[in-house]
Amino acid sequence: MTTIHIVITAFVLFAMSRTFLRLREGEINKAQFVFWFVVWSLVAVVGYWPGVTQTLADFLGIDRGIDSVVYVSIVILFYLVYRAYVKIEHLEQDITKVVREEAISEFSSKNAKD
Repeated sequence: MTTIHIVITAFVLFAMSRTFLRLREGEINKAQFVFWFVVWSLVAVVGYWPGVTQTLADFLGIDRGIDSVVYVSIVILFYLVYRAYVKIEHLEQDITKVVREEAISEFSSKNAKD
């Protein structure tokens, strides 16, 4: 086992343990856990068998294996950023609604006292 294999193994085990802890603490759901487990597993596969990336590249019609990894990673990152953006927008709308209701309630109770 080479040094890079030890580093990759340590990183993947650390990442998987953090993901499992997030699931156990209820911070992520089972679908998110499976997604991240697959991601970390793929990192391990690519680390141990880099030729897999060339197979992916050949399938996608790309010259080099590492390029296919970069392209797929960028697409996945854009998707994750999009999902985060949508969640943030929903949170902002929810906060606006709660603040508006609280302000109206406070205003109404203040005017009832007068």
